[in-house]
Formats: sequence, C-alpha cells, structure tokens
Amino acid sequence: MTTAAIETVALNRHYGGTPVLSDVTLHLEAGRVHGLLGRNGAGKTTLLRILTGLERPSTGTARLLGQDPFENGRLAGRFCFVKESQVYPDSFLVEHVLRAASLLYPSWDPALADELLDAFALPRRRRVKKLSRGMTSALGIVVGLAARAETTLFDEPYLGLDATARRIFYDVLLEEISTSPRTVLLSTHLIDEVDHLLERVVVIDHGRVAFDAEADDVRGSAVEITGPAAAVDTFVTGRRVLRRTGLGSVARTTIEARLSAAERAHAQQLGLDLSPVSLQEVVVGLTGAAILEEVAS
Repeated sequence: MTTAAIETVALNRHYGGTPVLSDVTLHLEAGRVHGLLGRNGAGKTTLLRILTGLERPSTGTARLLGQDPFENGRLAGRFCFVKESQVYPDSFLVEHVLRAASLLYPSWDPALADELLDAFALPRRRRVKKLSRGMTSALGIVVGLAARAETTLFDEPYLGLDATARRIFYDVLLEEISTSPRTVLLSTHLIDEVDHLLERVVVIDHGRVAFDAEADDVRGSAVEITGPAAAVDTFVTGRRVLRRTGLGSVARTTIEARLSAAERAHAQQLGLDLSPVSLQEVVVGLTGAAILEEVAS
C-alpha cells in the first residue's frame, strides 16, 4: 500500500450523545491534493481538528504523517493547519505572524511570502485584529503556502476573499504543488472553483464518508440527458437519478452511470443529448437525500 500522509481507522467523534463523525476510515496518499467536500455541518472541521491534534477521537485512530497527532510536539513544523478563523495575539502585526511562522517551519519561503503579501495587498505593519475578514483569510493563505510544510490542511481558507483573490490562491497553490510537491487536504464547498486542483475526493455527509475516490473517476460517474420527457424517462428507467428538471415537454435528468458506446447510440436514436457533469454536480447529487424535481409550466 502506498504511503499515507493522513490515515484514520473506524474514527468516531461524538459530543455527549450527539455523533459528529461515524466510522470514518481514510487512507490519503502523500504528495497529492485531496478535496474534503460536504455540506456545512457535515463534520469536515471536526475531522480536521482531530487530524491536527486539536481534538481526540471518541473511538478509533487518526494518524498524521504516521503519528498520533494529539499533543505531539514531534509534528511541529511538519504540518500547517490553516483554519477558518485563526486567532492571533492582540498585539500581533502582520509581520509578526510571518516572523513566527518562519521560526516554526523549516521550509519557510520568505520570497514567496513577500510575493503573496503584495498579491493580496496585505500591509505588513497593520495589526491583525484590524484586518478585514478577507485580509485575515489571505494572511492564513500566505502562511499555508509559504510554510511549504510536508502536509498542509486548509479549512475553507478563502472566506471573505473576492473572486480575484481566490483565483490568486488557486493559481499559486497549483504552481506550488507542481514545483514543490506536498500533501494538501483542502476542505471546501466551492467545488467548481477547485475542481482542477483535486486528485482525490472525500465527501463527508452527516458525519460519514459518502465516498472516497479518484477525482477523475467521480467526474466520469454521471451524465446529463436532455430531450423529450417521455424519451428521457424511458432511457433512465432503472438507473439512479441524481437530479431531474423539466420545462414543458422537455426534461433534463442527471443519472449516475458510465454509458457504453451502445447506450450512447441508443440515446441518440431517441433524440437525446448527452452532456458531461461537473464534479460539483456529482457531489451534490450523490449527497442529496432525494431526487430533485423542478417542473415549470
């Protein structure tokens, strides 16, 4: 089996009698970009907190870089956790955060940090507590990227950032993993924006692993079918429908399927159009509780 940077076995976490994570078993390979996807409240942040040693599982095990992360000083500097709401001392300026990070992370890249400060227009001498939410998120991204840690975990790192700033993050992350490979676990609900970055996808739904698969396999696991409603309904009979919309006599239905050449030819004979489905659409469909039907008159 390939080396795992992140591994859990039958991991459970509950608060009182409320389960938050249930039987989570993962094996995430080193040197790849993994997406941790799911709705708000699905348990993603709790999983990240356990993986970075901020919480303990109720039962089961978690390993980060082969070690139990809980209160483990030996992992200091080897991983970087960019949290949704990072708290800094009230007296800290932006430059103090960078200085502290440079002392913690052996692979700290000051040139990259300076480049990102300029790209995000972050003032070095401003107190962190005076930063806007977007600037605070940008500061976390600067640390996460410039640290060049063996494993970097991002928990919704772009909150408050506009589309341009998010694009800067994605572009630099892509360049970084190309030139300085490392393990990245990116928790996000903006799936379409990070689709091109992800190599493996883990979807958490109601505290459980809904699926864990190669991103390319997930992208190819569904197809959208458009055409006369009767023909569409006939073609999709017996298949798992992820989404169905209708407008008059025309229906558009997304199904979980890998169609053969013969099936595609049959769809064409029925006058149906077949279209690929985005990763986000597949994830939303597979984690939905029921078929969504929207019929407009």
